[in-house]
Amino acid sequence: MMQTLSTTETPLPDYTAIKAKQRATWGAGDYSRVGVTLQITGEELCEALDVRAGQRLLDVAGGNGNVSLAAARRFCKVVSTDYVEALLQQSQLRAQAEGLVVDYQQADAEALPFDDASFDYVVSTFGVMFTPDQQRAADELLRVCRPGGRIGLANWTPEGFIGQLFKLIGRYVAPPAGLDSPARWGTEAFVQQQFGQRVRQLHVSRCRFHFRYQSPQHWLDVFSRYYGPTLKAFEALAPELRDSLREDILTLIAHFNTAEDGSMVVPSEYLQIVIDR
Repeated sequence: MMQTLSTTETPLPDYTAIKAKQRATWGAGDYSRVGVTLQITGEELCEALDVRAGQRLLDVAGGNGNVSLAAARRFCKVVSTDYVEALLQQSQLRAQAEGLVVDYQQADAEALPFDDASFDYVVSTFGVMFTPDQQRAADELLRVCRPGGRIGLANWTPEGFIGQLFKLIGRYVAPPAGLDSPARWGTEAFVQQQFGQRVRQLHVSRCRFHFRYQSPQHWLDVFSRYYGPTLKAFEALAPELRDSLREDILTLIAHFNTAEDGSMVVPSEYLQIVIDR
């Protein structure tokens, strides 16, 4: 008599549904009010990559365009992509205001609509780290970068302020089941796992971006109104839990805040990654 073996398999996450929800989250509020403050990270990544004028550069999950604009200022041939059209529009307005040339295309970081080895540089600042299928996103970065080209990333670390903020929010609003934390992209172990054996050289630096606001409450007001993940978290909670989350966030800020004059200066650690393809 034949026996039937029963196996328990963990079902794969519904990536399509997750990405639809992510689009709504990142399209909520007005990310440009937050994103523009991070401009220096795009400039520093371009310098770390030593980008050269005339070279082709792809910005993946480019958001409001910090690294796209930084590269365009250095006369690169820039293609800026994101799967949230509203974010590309924000970036395009900035490029037009400065008279910069950037090609904008709506695209999914896990299925980039470009041929193999199409770009000299492939970059992402605090963007590709939020993709649900992390392996596929890493594969795509490698695929579209030419041999001898460079990949540059800026990713929040788990230990840093933003990494801890997302961990805190996750205690109030559970992330989708089956997904790995975006903060994995901010660990050297993950970067080595995804890229180390497939590239010529990999260099990781620990950097800090300083959030500078009038006060901790000012930061909270801005992020709860304009930053999609924070805005959506507050919207999802009952009033009493919203108050609790606010207090916990202010406590987190107090832990990191280096200002002693009532303002807010919070260093947030991130990894700056330069990969020689």
